[in-house]
Amino acid sequence: MCTVTDMDPSLSAIVSERRRLINLAYRMLGSVAEAEDVVQETYTRWYAMSRREQDAIESPGGWLTTVASRICLDLLGSARARRERYVGEWIPEPVPDGTEWSSPVDPADRVTLDESINMAFLVVLEAMTPAERVAFILHDVFRYPFGEVAEIVGRTPAACRQLASSARRRLRDADVPATPAPSTAGIVRNFKEAWQAGDIQALISLLDPGVVATGDGGGVANAAPHPVEGGAEVARYFADLAARGVGYTLLERTVNGRPGLVAEHDGAIVMVMAFDIADDRIKHIWAVLNPEKLGGWRQGDAEAGDPESE
Repeated sequence: MCTVTDMDPSLSAIVSERRRLINLAYRMLGSVAEAEDVVQETYTRWYAMSRREQDAIESPGGWLTTVASRICLDLLGSARARRERYVGEWIPEPVPDGTEWSSPVDPADRVTLDESINMAFLVVLEAMTPAERVAFILHDVFRYPFGEVAEIVGRTPAACRQLASSARRRLRDADVPATPAPSTAGIVRNFKEAWQAGDIQALISLLDPGVVATGDGGGVANAAPHPVEGGAEVARYFADLAARGVGYTLLERTVNGRPGLVAEHDGAIVMVMAFDIADDRIKHIWAVLNPEKLGGWRQGDAEAGDPESE
């Protein structure tokens, strides 16, 4: 079997960019499927060129990044219209950590988990303009100089600097924590136990008074059509689910680099939950039930990573 190291050096250099491009496109789009499509289209454009045209490109990696970023920028420009047609609330696609990833692609294509991929961060990115999002991700996350960002975005370096600054203000205003507190996993575990017990008071004690719970069913799976707000309201909502005997098996998992929960029903993963926790209280819960967004999660991987099964 041919590996990357067996390839022609120039081809190997091109193929080795794939992981970085997947990481870049996922942060820009919030969708693994769309990120993979963007990277596929980027490579299609590369291989559509003649060898002479390819050899004339001084930095193939830079060319691939520019093309992928511009495709993402175009997609983000039409994303608002797509979101308006989406049934219910739209949440970025959750990804498991490396040990739980089940995509059939090469392991090098997996999205790298770090602070720029947690769900709270991605949700704030969704509120940015396409140009803000692309400029910020390229400069602040992937460390591209503003001169290169300007060529990709089609604006001046000064304008890109302003875009990135505006994006940073949005993140500061949203108060997205840079790193999870040591108590985060314990709070998620306590939430799971209180939910399973249908204990409203225990749930309220774990929730911020202004907590918001958002579900994404995509019109395919059952989810609350609008966000549920307030500690008592969210507690009652989850206690209600327990009382109705929905029959979830809840597993503690890493979701987008943070402690989260996965719900299993009849042997299949039907929901992935991410949490935003600050000051030892849950401020936001995102529950993704749309099966089209759960392709990276699988029963076998869930069992392998279950801390309670050890």
